[in-house]
Amino acid sequence: MTPDPTDRLSFRQMTDADLDDMATLFADPAVMRYYPRTKTREEAQGWIDWSKRLYRDEGFGLWILTLRSGEFIGDCGLTVQVVEGVREIEVGYHVRADLQGNGYATEAAAACRDHAAKALGVRRLVAIIHPDNVPSQRVAEKIGLSYERALTYKNWPVRIYGAALSPGDQSV
Repeated sequence: MTPDPTDRLSFRQMTDADLDDMATLFADPAVMRYYPRTKTREEAQGWIDWSKRLYRDEGFGLWILTLRSGEFIGDCGLTVQVVEGVREIEVGYHVRADLQGNGYATEAAAACRDHAAKALGVRRLVAIIHPDNVPSQRVAEKIGLSYERALTYKNWPVRIYGAALSPGDQSV
């Protein structure tokens, strides 16, 4: 099960056939500027494998994000994270650098938020964002998440944005 398509975007599960697109995405320094480094092709395959495990074990994960035409633009979805001992559901996204600034991340993240609330019954959603990543902080705020606190997560400084969800949430 994936989020419903939006006016401009569609979601589908990742497969091994997505390796070229995901490896290119994760090798782009502009896309990965708020990560410790870019990812190798092998790490991109690991990302796909992780997403497939999430689909099987949790019923959700990171999905391939395409324009309605089918053109690959990135990934967006839901993952399980343990933050300070608490199991959280995180919304995350990566959009090709040449397509950033078009509102795709906000549109996709809102669809994932709605899917989390309505289809999965998720009661709380978070975004874990590097403190310098102001564009992602804006996306989080636009989909109704509020800044909660700063902390070190996996040896990396982050800001936690979060919100309670209810089945009818559609805050954007």
